[in-house]
Amino acid sequence: MNENFFADYKKFIVVPEDETKVGKEEYDPKKYAAHYILTLSIFNSRIANWREANKYEIDIEKSIKTVLKEFNEKQQGKYYLQLLELDKFTNYFILALSSKTKFEPGKESDCISAIIDKMLMNPFYIGQNWFNLIGEKGRVERKLFRCSFKEYIVEDKVHEKGERFENISELIPKSGEIKLIKGTFKKDVL
Repeated sequence: MNENFFADYKKFIVVPEDETKVGKEEYDPKKYAAHYILTLSIFNSRIANWREANKYEIDIEKSIKTVLKEFNEKQQGKYYLQLLELDKFTNYFILALSSKTKFEPGKESDCISAIIDKMLMNPFYIGQNWFNLIGEKGRVERKLFRCSFKEYIVEDKVHEKGERFENISELIPKSGEIKLIKGTFKKDVL
């Protein structure tokens, strides 16, 4: 074979689209249809709080961030996970799950359980050695997390110009003079 046959191979390189997008697209909550707040704790835990994970040579914060980064890269366009709270003196952490499509009412639990058990468990269990954090019952059932969740609903806020006051004392001027003003709440229509 002629050694110079592929000498001009650089003209034929095409970088796959997914490779260039990974990690570059920023999270925009407006692009997601549903948001859930998940609270995860270790099933059949051998530790009382996250500080005790050091005994098993596990950096909890680093592990969580690594797994979430990989998850978000793989699930780009479907789901997005974000760490909201991690306190080393507790035995749980809180995540925000955003989904491009809204889960069917009544099926949320099944969908979220599938995400946790099928997409998140193995990267933590094997990839980050979290199997050391669970007892024998957890290993037999091959279950790592207990999970609870609640849908996060953002209520539309009234514009600042038409702000409603819940407490009449907020309307009383600092001078103490009170005047009766009749009027209705008006909302600007654009």
